[in-house]
Amino acid sequence: MEMNDLPLNELNSRQGQALDPSKRESMDYDVLIVGAGPAGLSAAIHLKQIAIKDNMDLSICVLEKGSEIGAHILSGAVIETSSLDRLLPDWRDSETPIKTKVKKDKLSFLGSNWSVRIPNFILPPMMKNHGNYIVSLGEVCKWLGEVAEGLGIEIYPGFSAAEILFDENNRVKGVATGDMGVSRDGTAKDSWEPGMELHAKYTLFSEGARGSLSKFLIDNYQLSSGKDFQKYAIGIKELWEISPENHSEGLVEHSMGWPLRDGTTGGSFLYHFGKNLVSIGYVVHLNYSNPFVSPFDEFQQFKIHPSIRKILKGGKRISYGARAITTGGFQSLPKLNFPGGALLGCSAGFLNYPKIKGTHNAMASGMLAAEAIMENFISGDHSHELENYQEKYEKSNIAKELKNVRNIKPYQSRYGIIFGTILGGIDMWLNTFGISMPFTLSHLKPDHETLRNAEKCIRINYPKPDGEYSFDKLSSVFLSNTNHEEDQPIHLTLKDPEVPINYNLPKYDEPAQRYCPAGVYEIIESESGEDPVFQINAQNCVHCKTCDIKDPKQNINWVAPQGGEGPLYGGM
Repeated sequence: MEMNDLPLNELNSRQGQALDPSKRESMDYDVLIVGAGPAGLSAAIHLKQIAIKDNMDLSICVLEKGSEIGAHILSGAVIETSSLDRLLPDWRDSETPIKTKVKKDKLSFLGSNWSVRIPNFILPPMMKNHGNYIVSLGEVCKWLGEVAEGLGIEIYPGFSAAEILFDENNRVKGVATGDMGVSRDGTAKDSWEPGMELHAKYTLFSEGARGSLSKFLIDNYQLSSGKDFQKYAIGIKELWEISPENHSEGLVEHSMGWPLRDGTTGGSFLYHFGKNLVSIGYVVHLNYSNPFVSPFDEFQQFKIHPSIRKILKGGKRISYGARAITTGGFQSLPKLNFPGGALLGCSAGFLNYPKIKGTHNAMASGMLAAEAIMENFISGDHSHELENYQEKYEKSNIAKELKNVRNIKPYQSRYGIIFGTILGGIDMWLNTFGISMPFTLSHLKPDHETLRNAEKCIRINYPKPDGEYSFDKLSSVFLSNTNHEEDQPIHLTLKDPEVPINYNLPKYDEPAQRYCPAGVYEIIESESGEDPVFQINAQNCVHCKTCDIKDPKQNINWVAPQGGEGPLYGGM
């Protein structure tokens, strides 16, 4: 039975209700925002700005599951400032973490020990980064959080929104935070504290890619009906401090090609910013077909390429993390509003895939939602749904931008990284001159259906980590500062515990042990001849959501752990 076939009361129970919901206290707000990322914080700030301008007193609350604002934020990141210019026009006169302007672009195609630079004049204008900034998006969110709090917005980090609350008409009326002090078997410990109910006239969800509550809402309200399924990639990133002689502040480098093979697509990024800092990472699209692919090990192998090794030589790895990315684009966007609220940012999927940028669109979506809500408040009728938010999106630059690049991802899926990229480049150049293709290509399959049987695939033997440029998963997870209390319900739930051993292992050699970038999933073989065991090391989880996306039977369901747990990214 699929999740969206379940009755509402059973769906709610799967979200994780309190041991005794009657003990919950409640608080009421005008607007509640789940997730203190760029979209959620922009929505909160813009709401308050308009309310102040119109002499209205709005109560706004932002919930953040990370221990602090920015703790779970992971992105490259090179950002466009168009939305920030609208939100905070005087930001350049303030003390912000947005300091490193892009000075140079470089795109290369890699072989195993060679690289060919692709001339910049070939690249469509939208692929160039002139005027953009290299940032730590986590630091940007911290700053935006300070701006929001300065406007009187209440922000509560360390509280996971664990359950959606509905009224008698199936309208979202808010969320409940997760209980604290629940043991692994689901019983209350001496330290048990019930969650809090937060009610609001409108609830906005900005959880990022594959948010657990957003996924539930999309199913519950069938928001993707008539749309393509969403597509994803996993982005794995490290922050390095490198030798001054190897640092080129403002340089943005991307590559494609090696080490990916067997039809797997993706590419690298390497951004020089700050004081001898480099953000280096790898993106692997989750529509790969060989179950022996390990995105983590592809990234580690990439760093030993001669052109990369010379940059990292003598440097020090500071931090590590991973996060899923939405790549479906225009044709995969769900309906944005539902009774009582709306989806923002990557919860909906506003990433511009070929630009590898979504922050400006995420912020813009938050501002559009804020404007739609304020129209309803000004009219005095809070029963109105946010259809005006959907309408605003359809007339916005977000929709125009995503529509122009809607075929780029399908080109690559159909024709491979080289020919598909050439077709995509032609498409983008035509759009530069106002010529749009008269068709929209659909995505071929959801990512969890793309794997081939293991017996038909070549096993990939990745080189062992050298401890200088490449590393193992556990030492990497250590740098993410990930922490989960062990005696709590495992937040990586299996719909059927028999699937990993009885289905995934014989057919796909259980790919979870490779697609997870944090060593969460292991197959433990028995020396006594007993059946192997599927072990979940939930304390390692960096909340990337890859398992929720790529599991072939969609058997793994990621739910929020206790508030404040997970990674604590530094400067990422």
